[in-house]
Amino acid sequence: MQKKIVLLFVLTFYTICQAQPQLPEKPSSAEIYAKIEKLNFLGSALYIAAHPDDENTRLISFLSKNTKARTGYLSLTRGDGGQNLIGLELRELLGVIRTQELIEARKVDGGEQFFSRANDFGYSKVPNETLQIWDKEKVLHDMVWIIRKFQPDVIVNRFDHRSPGTTHGHHTSSAILTQDAYTLANDPNYQPEQLNYVNTWQPKRVLFNTSWWFFGGRDKFEKADKSKYINLATGVYYPLLGKSNQEIAALSRSKHKSQGFGATGSRGEDMEYMELIKGTDLEDKQNLFEGIDTSWNRVKGGKLIGKAITEIIKNYDFKSPSKSVPALVKVYTQINNLEDTYWKTIKLAEIKTIIASCSGLYLEAYSESQSVTPGDAITMHWETINRSNVAMTLNSITIVPENKSLTKNIKLANNSSQKDVVTVTIPSNAEYTSPYWLTEEGTAGMYTVNDLQKIGIPDIIREMKAHFTVTIEGTPITFERYIIHKYNDPVKGEVYQPLDIIPVVSTQILNKVQLFKDNKPQIVAVKIKAGKDNCKGESELVLPTDWKVTPASIPFDIKTKGNNVVVTFTVTPPNYPTEATVKSIATVNGVEYNREQTVIDYPHIATQQVLLPSTAKFTKADLKIKGKKIAYIMGAGDNVPESLKQMGYDVTLLTCEEISAERLKGFDAVITGIRAYNVLGEELTLKQNILFDFVKNGGNMVVQYNTTGRNLAVKDIAPYPLRISRDRVTEEDAEVTFLNATHPVLNHPNKITSNDFNGWVQEQGLYYPDQWGDEFMPILSSHDTGESPKNGALIIAQHGKGYYIYTGLSFFRELPQGVSGAYRLLANIIAMGK
Repeated sequence: MQKKIVLLFVLTFYTICQAQPQLPEKPSSAEIYAKIEKLNFLGSALYIAAHPDDENTRLISFLSKNTKARTGYLSLTRGDGGQNLIGLELRELLGVIRTQELIEARKVDGGEQFFSRANDFGYSKVPNETLQIWDKEKVLHDMVWIIRKFQPDVIVNRFDHRSPGTTHGHHTSSAILTQDAYTLANDPNYQPEQLNYVNTWQPKRVLFNTSWWFFGGRDKFEKADKSKYINLATGVYYPLLGKSNQEIAALSRSKHKSQGFGATGSRGEDMEYMELIKGTDLEDKQNLFEGIDTSWNRVKGGKLIGKAITEIIKNYDFKSPSKSVPALVKVYTQINNLEDTYWKTIKLAEIKTIIASCSGLYLEAYSESQSVTPGDAITMHWETINRSNVAMTLNSITIVPENKSLTKNIKLANNSSQKDVVTVTIPSNAEYTSPYWLTEEGTAGMYTVNDLQKIGIPDIIREMKAHFTVTIEGTPITFERYIIHKYNDPVKGEVYQPLDIIPVVSTQILNKVQLFKDNKPQIVAVKIKAGKDNCKGESELVLPTDWKVTPASIPFDIKTKGNNVVVTFTVTPPNYPTEATVKSIATVNGVEYNREQTVIDYPHIATQQVLLPSTAKFTKADLKIKGKKIAYIMGAGDNVPESLKQMGYDVTLLTCEEISAERLKGFDAVITGIRAYNVLGEELTLKQNILFDFVKNGGNMVVQYNTTGRNLAVKDIAPYPLRISRDRVTEEDAEVTFLNATHPVLNHPNKITSNDFNGWVQEQGLYYPDQWGDEFMPILSSHDTGESPKNGALIIAQHGKGYYIYTGLSFFRELPQGVSGAYRLLANIIAMGK
């Protein structure tokens, strides 16, 4: 019985963890051949690091496509704490984007993707801090769970567990935890409840994948003694694919578009360096699987399977892959008869894909609707076509989870399409389509996932599938296909989207942060969207009792699915500074709905629906402003302009082309968005003199943080000497000291006190200057635990009649979170000299 449970779990887990493609896979003959080669290799490698983009795509591609190993990447976080170069999504929504970017990257380099429940809470300098915020034991639990499921023969760390403090604390933590997980995965006394679904596992070895970065530069790395490392030659060329390993790796790396990590492919010799950390050493430095039987001999009863696959490879006809189908079906039967649970599951999934590809068997199930609510019905179209002379019969189609079975018994003649429609009912208890790790409220360092079997799964879990049972060469084989939505776009042509299960209504407070500067009531707008026809109900806002809301509820009646209405409430704040979380609830037929629907739609990733609690932040702040008109030059993307409008400013977004002396007349301040000089580069640099003249003539220029390095195109970012460093204060609650308490920026028009730094989130600031000319006045000092004071958070210089201000303070994080002190301090910065 235990073995059956393990087999069922491994099969389910393996199926879910495969990328859920929106476009059907249509491999070439050469790609099919590579898959058959991979079918004959029984070995696995797991790459482990902390974030999306930490993985070495060159090594993943090499292990997957050259070695033919099952290769995975375990990213402990989903990258939620970074910045976004393609849009305004941050935190959880950014994590959803980066999750999908990793999934797309793995489609290119041939790896599989996994995650722990760790939340990327932002930059951490030391692993001690990281492991306190993450909850070390839970992350370790997840790593052991994934190792036991994936069963890697070899584990490769991107980072060095022996060098705390030299890189991101998340990085070092990923390596530190690997050392423990290596041992615990094979300990039956550790997390024994996992063993109801998986077995203990002992990897053969753990390696540290070093690079020039760990040596402080390429020059130093070239000169370093690397004799202790395994020198793995990865600069191979794949003639069947027409690409070098580095070119494939660059295509994979370039999927990280939200981080601006587009990469150019290279060719020729290339080397990866690895140090053995645990396990047996290698004599053959080109074989990471030395001492591991990676043939079918490692599976009881597998020897004949290996021989049969070798013959299939030898006799493969690139012009007619279908000739291999009879032999492949026999191998399928042999694999299906094995006792082994792990490799049986993996290889059955692989060979089914190969059989379908070789025979040109196309199977598809799609809905006319892109979304549906629980309990409703959809019209599902199905299609099957056998594009070969292989004997096939479509036996049945089973709809899951409805378990509606359609008996067909249709012979699939060569190139004769079979298609029809069927009504499918969505279960009334079906879960909404949304990232499962966001369903329950988490902590600063961990997502909450209580279902053990979900932990590690990379993507949204979709249950709506069609199981096609097809008899091929006398053997019935069941193929799974997700039910998707397909339509024709006049411009894009055939478009595939996921099928989403949505609430009857979703509700959204239009201003995620609403700022109350005085005691006057304000209008609060709420959008209600219908998930089906004829949605009629009541909308209400839930606030603490010291906030007044009128009316208590507002009726709505939406006739057509997809339409929405906007209702408005009047909200009166209390007469003292405070912050409150407001909730929006819509009630239909006695059922309360409190989810906000966000659709993330970028061309390089699958469209994502995210359902989060419909809440907003109301801030009653003692806030005064001076000056009115602000020109904002957007950089990497942030929500600061919207916050400025809430504060009462007239904000104009300017492009670099629009910056001119004439255009800047009448503005009180120019503010550059985060990383503007990194993103806009020379375009903005060429406008420096115009901007400095604007300051000379009485305007204020506020420059928010920029990163260092080659992406900083400008030489003179300020009118006086100023050097940006990597200094940062990651502890958002670090004590702040005023270096010049009488300076106007701390006193006018708002009196700034230490209380204004309470409630900051994620980090105080980043990329502070560490050197500046005498013209600058540093205003604030703070530091992380155990470090020296950092005085570059806010520095101000008078330049002519105006002021140049550089700040690394994380206004881009604090303002969208409704942190009142951040509003007050920014108002004073803008008001300098006013």
